[in-house]
Parts: sequence; C-alpha cells; structure tokens
Amino acid sequence: MSAGGEAAPAPAQGGRRLGGRELALRVVSGVILAGIVVAALVEGGWAFALVWLVAGIVGASEWIGMTRTRPGGFLILLIGATLVGLALCAQSGSSPFASLAVFVSGAAAVLVIAQGGRGRFRALAALAGAAVIVLVPSALRDDPAIGILGPAWMFAVVWSTDIAAYFTGRTLGGPKLMPRVSPKKTWSGALGGLVAAVAAGTGLVALGRVYGWSSLAEAPLEQVAIASAVASVLSQAGDLVESGLKRVHGVKDSGRSIPGHGGVMDRLDGFFAVAVLVGLYLVLRRLAV
Repeated sequence: MSAGGEAAPAPAQGGRRLGGRELALRVVSGVILAGIVVAALVEGGWAFALVWLVAGIVGASEWIGMTRTRPGGFLILLIGATLVGLALCAQSGSSPFASLAVFVSGAAAVLVIAQGGRGRFRALAALAGAAVIVLVPSALRDDPAIGILGPAWMFAVVWSTDIAAYFTGRTLGGPKLMPRVSPKKTWSGALGGLVAAVAAGTGLVALGRVYGWSSLAEAPLEQVAIASAVASVLSQAGDLVESGLKRVHGVKDSGRSIPGHGGVMDRLDGFFAVAVLVGLYLVLRRLAV
C-alpha cells in the first residue's frame, strides 16, 4: 500500500508523543483490535477473510486520500469492488487464474480512470498493496499444511517488534536510527524489537510443535529464528518507509480510523512488508509442487 511520491517539502514530523491519556487510548484500542483479529484467526474462513478485506479497503482509501489521487471516490469504489472479487475467489476455492483475471481487470480499470501518470501509479499501488493485505493472511490460514500457525507467527513477530522497539527505545534511548525520516526511532529500539521478534516467533513455533498445530511447526527452530529476524527487519523497514511517505505528503497519520494509532496504514506498514515476504514464499511453494 505504498508507492512513490513527489519530493515536495513537508513540515517536520517529530513522531507521536504519547502521554498518559493517549498511551492509555492506544493500548485500549490496540487490545481491542488484537482481540478481534485473534478471534477471527481462531474462527478462520470468512470471519478471518473479512477482517483483512476491510483492512485492505480502508488502507487503500487512506493511500488514495493521502496522495490526493483523483478521482478519489470513484477509485476507492473500483478498488474496493476488485478486492471483494479477489476475496470471493479465494474463499470459494476458485482457480488462481480467476483471481488473476479479477486483479488484471481491476488494474486495467484503475489505470484508465486515474488521472495523470503519477495518479495511475499511485492508484495501481493502492490496489496491489491492498491485494497483498487481503489475500496473504487468509491464504496462510486456509492452507492445511500451515493453518493457524502461519498468521499467528506473523502477528507474533510484527507485534513483538513494534512493542519491544517502542519501550526499549524509550527506556534506553541512544543514537537515532533514521532521524530525518522518523526522529524518535533509535538503534536500541530496533535491536530490542529484533530480539523480541526472534524470541516470540521461535517460541510460538516451538509451542505449536508441542500441541501439533500444523506441519509448519516441524520446521527447524534455527530456520524459524532466521525467518523471524528477517521479518522483524522488514517490519521495521516498512514502518520507516511509511514514515517517509507521510513526510513527503505532509501528513502526520494516514487516517483517523484507529483511536490513538492513526489509520490502518499506520498499523499495517510493518505487517505489509512481512506479508510481501510471506506471499513470495507461498508463490514459490506453489510453483515447487
């Protein structure tokens, strides 16, 4: 859900200052959202797919609005319809060629409707990024060999990276990671998030092995630790990329849909980067069969 933008000057963005009240709001909304996502994960099927369909549509609309891509309302409707079609194909077990046909048709319509060269690129990026969000988590959940453990691993790695990086950075401080992009992120926070992600991702797979959640739990824990580390780095990189894009477009948050957090894009920037990696894994796995 990210694309290139004009290198226009933007006001300095010092990051979100979290006082007691705002931190409490952030924690409460985060816990509620996590509860909804985990409950849908356990239920599977359309319950889980709908969570990501809504996230994809809202995130795409935030990107269209943030980049002022025109005609905004019509593009959002068109992208939303395409994403619904993709979700229907995935949940009905249709051929991958049917999903590809839906995506290509939607992309072609977006390219015709969007105004200007940059507008077409941004609109297409909105559709492609949202499609990753809509399809990848559900594809993992619906795969019998992966099941609940795949998305749960993604959540464990991304959430632990985010939480540990925030609190480690605030506690230890130290040199800034990329001050011109995100002034409050530190190297100590990045390393804290990395360590937490490796521990959480590896620990979850080890737990899945004990309870026999899926054959994915039989993967060597050394490989799981490496994958968790790579995913943590990607998650933090996705966060930085979105911060840079918001600075380019002169906005503090991508939207206001999540109290204390901003928009859906603000919460899914790191998850999106990991979803791209996982999506590539699923494609290669399917080709190898």
